[in-house]
Amino acid sequence: MLPRGTEIRDRVAASDPGLSRLRSALGATVSMGTALGVEYLLAHFTGADPKGALVGMLLGAVVAMMGSMALGDSPAWTKVKTAVFFPVAFGAGMVPGAAVGAHPDLMLVVFVVVMFLAVFVRRFGPVFFFYGFMAWMGYFFASFLHATVETLPALLLAVVVASVWVLLLSLTVLRTSPERTLGQVVRAFDARGRALARSCADLLSSPDPHQDVRLRRRVQRRQARIAEAALMIEAWSAQPGAVPEGFSAAALRRAMVDAHHLLDQLATSACALVDSGSGLAVLAAEVSDRLARHDDRGASQVAYRLAALAEGAGGTAGGWWPARHFAAAALELAPVLERARRPGAAGAEPVDDFEPAVGLVFGALPGSAAAAGEVPARHARWNPLSRLDFVSRQAVQGALAGALAILAGKQLSDARYYWAVLAAFVMFTGTATRTETFLKGFNRVVGTFVGLAASIGLAALTAGSTAAVLATICASMFLGFYLIRLSYAYMIFFVTIMVGQLYSVLHEFSPGLLLLRLEETAIGAAVGLLVALLVTPLSTRDTVRTVRNNLLGALHEVLTAAAARLERHPGPPADFDALARDLDHRLYQLALVARPLTRPVLGGTTSPRLRHRLSLYAALTTHGRALAVAMRMPGSCTRHPEGPVAACTALAEAVEELTAAPPGTGRPAAEGPLARADVALFAYTPAAAGERAKDPALRALSHLYHVLCDLAATGSAGPRRLPALPNPTVPRLYRQVRAGIPGETPSG
Repeated sequence: MLPRGTEIRDRVAASDPGLSRLRSALGATVSMGTALGVEYLLAHFTGADPKGALVGMLLGAVVAMMGSMALGDSPAWTKVKTAVFFPVAFGAGMVPGAAVGAHPDLMLVVFVVVMFLAVFVRRFGPVFFFYGFMAWMGYFFASFLHATVETLPALLLAVVVASVWVLLLSLTVLRTSPERTLGQVVRAFDARGRALARSCADLLSSPDPHQDVRLRRRVQRRQARIAEAALMIEAWSAQPGAVPEGFSAAALRRAMVDAHHLLDQLATSACALVDSGSGLAVLAAEVSDRLARHDDRGASQVAYRLAALAEGAGGTAGGWWPARHFAAAALELAPVLERARRPGAAGAEPVDDFEPAVGLVFGALPGSAAAAGEVPARHARWNPLSRLDFVSRQAVQGALAGALAILAGKQLSDARYYWAVLAAFVMFTGTATRTETFLKGFNRVVGTFVGLAASIGLAALTAGSTAAVLATICASMFLGFYLIRLSYAYMIFFVTIMVGQLYSVLHEFSPGLLLLRLEETAIGAAVGLLVALLVTPLSTRDTVRTVRNNLLGALHEVLTAAAARLERHPGPPADFDALARDLDHRLYQLALVARPLTRPVLGGTTSPRLRHRLSLYAALTTHGRALAVAMRMPGSCTRHPEGPVAACTALAEAVEELTAAPPGTGRPAAEGPLARADVALFAYTPAAAGERAKDPALRALSHLYHVLCDLAATGSAGPRRLPALPNPTVPRLYRQVRAGIPGETPSG
């Protein structure tokens, strides 16, 4: 039994790689909470009246919240250069807000222009995302609080003080150590690997066949979580000071690629063992259970027994092949994970030359906008706005949605319509496709609705107690930021509670006010959805298709590099570890942009078929990574390289045809190249029975061939059967060799 403390540490580490969500939530809470105190002291020393003190405290809290996110995990000097422009960004919004605040109609027109510019400046880099939002918030504060030119110096002083304070916190108390964070992400990878072993043990030992589908999906989800952790290690390895002195980022990447490959081999072999119905699954379940409990030595002992039984059975017993590979993966896994914690001496490749396959965006992996930036919008033939670049299109959408939300929101309330504007505007923040935009608006309405009931109850409990109100606000801040990456609805739920507490302090709280907020939020979400659907819409399916093509392109690079490696082409060798990580990154992007289509809230989507195809692309990535690992092994396919070279070339051509095949085509895609790969693999690559399963390169190519055949046969035109090769063209050797492949039946 795993000790309770170890189990809790594993769960925490696995749920939050690098503790990035915890750091973000703590940073925002500490920054906002302490900024309130700092701004209160500033108001006291400057002799501000109660209203001015309250405005300064709220403004300082907003600056601290946004500043803590903008500064994030960047180096110290980068933080200084970023924070210097916080007052500039807020001032750029405050000055026009104060200038037009006395003219309501002009103020609303300028508000729409500010919304456009706040999104448009995102093209200049990630930090301008926050600069734009700061300008938007500065205009909001100045115009809706009726600031004047005379009150601007006090407001700008509050912004400057809050900026200095959040920078000071970021450089001291909230400073992030890249080396420690990288170690925490590696720990998360290990914990997620143990969780995968636990899922494999559950699958292998399940007495109920009806539970197999559910348990297999759990295994697939665990594999996806491992890939996410591996990509975070890749991204953090490139941060200055992350890799300890004397160690190599390239060596760490190689160790993680090997560990990732072994964990996938463990999972796929476990599934194959269950399919075979072999009694060897009992021993495999024990191996997985021991790995999950950190008993690596015991797992190795049982794995040796399993390997001996599988080798002794040979091809005479069902399940010998997956049992053999399961045992081999288990035996190699513990040493590889240990090597990942001490990633070799530097010298093989300097850290400065390390180029990660993916970078960090404020301490996290990039979102869907990074993958959808090059996807064209619909209706480009008749709508000139659809020909704009991604950021410009979103700027138009945000400004138009804000303008319509002003008109619709004012019909409900002349004083609180800004809630509708905020709901419409933020729908185009952190989203890319129209389906994502809908889901963000839906989550905002749901979070507001549920938070309304909670806010009413908590307001009654904390009434009259300043300490209880402050504790509730801080707890809501922390939980909202901690859970936002899980669901935007959680963030809005806690924000609604916080808003209720603030209005309680201001003696303006009432259930009717929160109900009005819900109604205005629903209006803003409806307006945002309407704009996303009609104005320069970005189709989710178009985005999925583009990202799918990027994944196939990365696989094409692996196959081409493998063919060159087997043919011993002159020139610098390909970096197969980097190619494998790029393949994983493309799969992560595909899963990210396709996720909205698998949500049950979107009735009518073909999510079962989509999930099946996503599983096929995941299998392509797994076997493509296996091929990349095999190409690093000495002696791969050295006996008969001609067949594997031809197979790599044919499979690369098949990938090209699958990429180029238009949606809805009625003919089988990649029919010719797949037939040539079939002959190259099984007719012109002699191998005795079982030998093909032992050669890692041949095994990976065979799996890639079968998965590509499945993809070609599950296109949008319905299931299609690839024509078999004419029997006279299949030599006797071809039939004999295919008879030696587990799960194959002889042709002819």
